[in-house]
Amino acid sequence: MARLLMVESWVRSTGLGLPPLIRELGHEFVLLSRDPELYRRYAPPDGAHPVLALAAEVVTAETNDPTGLAEHAADLHRHHRFDGVLTTCDYYLRATSTVVARLGLPGPRLDAIAIATDKHRVRDALTAAGLPNPRYALASGPEQATRAAAELGYPLVAKPVDLNSGTLVRRVDDDATLIATAEAIAAQRSNTRGQHLRGAILVEELMSGPEVSVEAVTAAGVTTVLGVTDKSVTGAPSFVESGHMFPADLPPDITRQLGELVVAALDAIGYDHGLSHTEIMLTPHGPRIVEINPRQGGNYIFDLVRHVTGSSVLHTMVDLALGQRPRPVERPAVPGGLSAAVYFVLSPRDGDLVAVHGLDHLTTDDRVLRCCVDAVVPGPVHRARDNEDYLGHVLAVDPAGPGARRHAERAVAGLRLEFADNATVAPLGPSALGRPT
Repeated sequence: MARLLMVESWVRSTGLGLPPLIRELGHEFVLLSRDPELYRRYAPPDGAHPVLALAAEVVTAETNDPTGLAEHAADLHRHHRFDGVLTTCDYYLRATSTVVARLGLPGPRLDAIAIATDKHRVRDALTAAGLPNPRYALASGPEQATRAAAELGYPLVAKPVDLNSGTLVRRVDDDATLIATAEAIAAQRSNTRGQHLRGAILVEELMSGPEVSVEAVTAAGVTTVLGVTDKSVTGAPSFVESGHMFPADLPPDITRQLGELVVAALDAIGYDHGLSHTEIMLTPHGPRIVEINPRQGGNYIFDLVRHVTGSSVLHTMVDLALGQRPRPVERPAVPGGLSAAVYFVLSPRDGDLVAVHGLDHLTTDDRVLRCCVDAVVPGPVHRARDNEDYLGHVLAVDPAGPGARRHAERAVAGLRLEFADNATVAPLGPSALGRPT
């Protein structure tokens, strides 16, 4: 049995899936959290949150101070003798790497994580490596942002350098919209976990085209591509990720080209150990990297990979944390073969949601593996603005081809959201628009 130190967690998706897997593998984990009550607030309707319920011990510590956290972890290490350290939460990747370095346990290089979690530094690293990039500029406020726009030209995308889940990512077509977006980014002083934000703005040339992500695992500096995931998005202004399918229905030569680009990009930032989820836009001028995430794919992508390949990305995460070589993929993902997809339930309006109708008929559909509501019902909801606004999801498969995405979308389209003002509406559907990120 191994003992793992878990530094915080996502509350959904991987946050729900990893704790029981650690238990199934015969290991145990100690949770370090600045606010354990957070996980109680997001507990599933049928019980306690597994991050708390399955932890061997829950230790309260200031996880937003990486240096202090590393010393606290070192004190715990003398008693618990941890075999590995991990997190599923983007906001604690740097803190986890700091702890890993302090304890001398397996993990990615801290400097690589520092680059990967700063969107501007990623752009600089790609440029230095001679890899294709959109034109871009870093701005500290509205004035610098508009000066950058004058050089780059509209349309553009403005985004914070240190937020995720699509938060405050906006397409901008004029100075007024850019100024408003830059002011909103500068005013966002902390993220949802209470961490200080720089307020810096990355202004980028707008990239158009379908967006995909490449799922990969890197061990001892060697990267293995697991496959490519496609993406559904809602329309402007927020471009929320509304669904995913694995593997993407792409020609083999494009899939191979994307894998080669990701391997080169991970080398460019010095990423030598861990899972990765790299988002790429298929532009008319060729693939362009949107961002590099040095962690597993969220939004249940890890479930899609498992259903298609038979291999658990979360199991691989545990193996890597323990310094073990990743297990070979059981069934390589083949475009045109078995596909799996998730589609999310998103509200098209603000209001008090009182019921979600239509879930019952999905339980008899053999292609629907899971359908659930994550939102508190009855309760207030608003029109989806980012990836934190999911009300629920449907996970579907197509054993014979790339139809899982269409089936999951149709399943969600058949649901109805009932509001307290007697309005009953369909969830947001997919958009033909690309997502500027």
